[in-house]
Amino acid sequence: MGVWNRMRRAFTQRDANIVTAEDLLALARGERTGGKGVHVTNDSALRQSAVWACLRLRADLVSTFPIDVYRKVQGLQVEVPKPPVLVTPGGSEVGVKEWMYSTEFDLDRAGNCFGIITERSGVIGPDGRGLPGRIDLVELGTVTVRATGSQITKFKIGGKDYDPWDVWHEKQYTVAGMPLGLSPVAYAAWSIEESLNAQQFARDWFGAGIVPSGTLKNTSKTVDKRQAREVKDGFRAAVSNGDLFVHGVDWEYKPIQAVNQQAQFIEAQQYSNSDIARFFGCPGDLIDAAVSGSSVTYANISQRNLQFLIMHLGPAVGRREDTFSRKLVSGPRYVKLNTDALLRMDPQTRASTIASQINSRTLAPSEARALEDRAPFTEDQLAEFDRLFGSRSV
Repeated sequence: MGVWNRMRRAFTQRDANIVTAEDLLALARGERTGGKGVHVTNDSALRQSAVWACLRLRADLVSTFPIDVYRKVQGLQVEVPKPPVLVTPGGSEVGVKEWMYSTEFDLDRAGNCFGIITERSGVIGPDGRGLPGRIDLVELGTVTVRATGSQITKFKIGGKDYDPWDVWHEKQYTVAGMPLGLSPVAYAAWSIEESLNAQQFARDWFGAGIVPSGTLKNTSKTVDKRQAREVKDGFRAAVSNGDLFVHGVDWEYKPIQAVNQQAQFIEAQQYSNSDIARFFGCPGDLIDAAVSGSSVTYANISQRNLQFLIMHLGPAVGRREDTFSRKLVSGPRYVKLNTDALLRMDPQTRASTIASQINSRTLAPSEARALEDRAPFTEDQLAEFDRLFGSRSV
C-alpha cells in the first residue's frame, strides 16, 4: 500500500489515533527503503545546503514583511491598531519578526507549526473564548496529535495533553480529509537522501586519510611485508622523478581514480540541489542551484522578485493572512502582510514610475513625497520651483 493510502487510513480508522507530526516522513521512509539508507528527518535534512537555503530565504522574506490590520470604512481600507499578539506574539523576549521566521521555517519544512496559547486578550473571538494574547512556539518533535478522521481532538506536547483551542496550529500543503499539512521534507526525501549519501561518501572517503594513488600487485606470488616495502621503495624511487619503472610479467599496477570516475558525487549534488529547490518552492537561481546550461534573464530585479512573489511566496503569504484574520483579530478587521518591501525598485525605475503616476494624475505630489518619507512641499519650496521653472498654472 502506498504512503498516501497508509497515511489516510491512519487518520480515518474508527477509533481515535495518536499520530505524530512526522509520521508521514516515517511512513515514506519505510515504504521507500524498508528503513535502510540515510535517515532523513526534519533536522537531518538541514545538513543539505539547498534545503537550508530554501527555508532560510522564504523565512527571511516573510519575517520582514510588515504586518498591518485594517477594516473597511465606507468601502475604503483603513488601518487600525494592531493587537499585542501581532507585535510581541511570544512575549517581551520574542518579537514578531523572530516569531514569523520560526513559524514560516516549520511550515515550509514540515507543513505544520505549533504553539501553546499561554495568554488571552479581553477580546472575545467567534468561538466565545478570548483571542490569543501570547503564543509560545514548540518544537515539532514534541508534538503528537490525536484525531478522528479530519478532526483533531487532542494535542500532546511534551507529554502533556492540550485541547485544540489551547494550541496554535497553522498548516500548509493540505489535502482533503487530513488534519495535518503535508511535509515537503517527506516527499523530497529521495532527493535529500541522494545528496546526503553523496556527502557521506565524500566525508568517509577523505576522512579516512590520504587516498592511495594506485595499487601494485604481484600476480604470480604472495609477498611478505619486507618484500612489499622493498618493492614500494623501488617503485617510488623510479617514478618520483618521472623515470621508467621496469618490471616483469608478474607485477600489475592500477591507478585509483574513484573520485573522478566512479563517485560522481559533485554531479549528484548539483542535480539534487535543483530537484530540492522545486520541492521547497524556490527558483534554483535564487539559491545558486540553477541547472547548468539554462538561463533566465529579467529586465531588473523588481521583475525577478515579482515573479518569485506571484509564483512561489504569494500563496503562502495569503494563507497566513487568512489564518491571522480568523484567529487573531475580531469583527470586521483583517490582517495583511505588506509585500511591497520585496518589490523595491532601483532608484531610476522608482523615480520614473512615480513621475509617470504624477503626470497621469493617479498620484498627487504630496503622496509621492510621503512614499519617500518626506514632508509635503512648503510654500517657500513651491515659490522656488516657480522661480526656476515658471509660475504654476491656475
